[in-house]
Amino acid sequence: MKPLACLLAVIAAPLRAETCPAAPDIRVEEAQIFAQIQTAPDEAMARGYTNALWALWTKAPDQAAQEVLDDGMTRRSSYDSLAAEAAFDRLIAYCPEYAEGYNQRAFVRFLREEHAAALPDLDRALAINPNHVAALAGKAMTLMALGREDEAQEVLRMALKLHPWLPERAFLRKVPGTDL
Repeated sequence: MKPLACLLAVIAAPLRAETCPAAPDIRVEEAQIFAQIQTAPDEAMARGYTNALWALWTKAPDQAAQEVLDDGMTRRSSYDSLAAEAAFDRLIAYCPEYAEGYNQRAFVRFLREEHAAALPDLDRALAINPNHVAALAGKAMTLMALGREDEAQEVLRMALKLHPWLPERAFLRKVPGTDL
C-alpha cells in the first residue's frame, strides 16, 4: 500500500504545483493602516495610507497571479475592458480565494455598467476580506446604480466606519437627528 501511495503522491504533485498558494495574511498590517487612516487629520494624509492598503490588496499570492493581476489592471487602465475581464477571469480561476481578483473584475463590470454582474463579485471579495473598503465602496456604488439606495447607504456607512476619508463619502445621505 505504501508504494501505491508514493506513486499517487508523485503523480499528483504537478497538479498541486499548478494551484494558487494561499494569499498572504494581511490582517495585522491592514488593521494598522486602518488605525492610521482613522486618526488622519485630513484627506491628503489618509490618501497615503489608502495607497498602502492598495499595496497590500494587490500583492498577489505568487508571481503567476501577480502577472495576471497586473495585466488585467493595465488592460483596464487602457480601456480594454474585455481583455481585462478575461485576465481577471483567469486570476479567479487560478486563485479563487484571492479577494482582489473579484474586486477588479467587479470594477470592470461596473465601468461597463453591468451592475448586476458586478454585485456577486463584490460579495465574494467581501466574503474573503470583509475589510476591503474599496469593495465595500464599490458595492455601495453598485447598489446605488441598481436603485437600491437604502442598502447602498448601509454599505457605505460600513465602509466609512473603516475609512472615513473615502471619496465616496460624498454620496452619503444624511440621517436626520444624527451626525451621519
